[in-house]
Amino acid sequence: MSKQTTFALACAVVLSALVPGLAGYLSARLEAIEAAERNLRALEARLDLREARDARPVSFPAPCLRTPPTPRLQQLPATALGDTRPWPHDVPAWLPGLLKEVGNALEE
Repeated sequence: MSKQTTFALACAVVLSALVPGLAGYLSARLEAIEAAERNLRALEARLDLREARDARPVSFPAPCLRTPPTPRLQQLPATALGDTRPWPHDVPAWLPGLLKEVGNALEE
């Protein structure tokens, strides 16, 4: 046999093994992609069902009624409440100055 015929036969043997193997690999990859797409669609459908089940209506079937106004507290002098005790005398001397500084810092 000539070198050319030997080379042609060697190429045919390599291709006869390579082509079916490559075809099987590609078909398996495509099948895996299709399975992933089906799985994704199933998960999306489950999510849509869950969202639809958990969805709250935007509007209520009955009209909203006005709530009654809250009763206002009457401004009574402290003596009317019966408590005539003055402020405690044990307030530290530094507290009024600190409160004034905090008030000035908040106003700035």
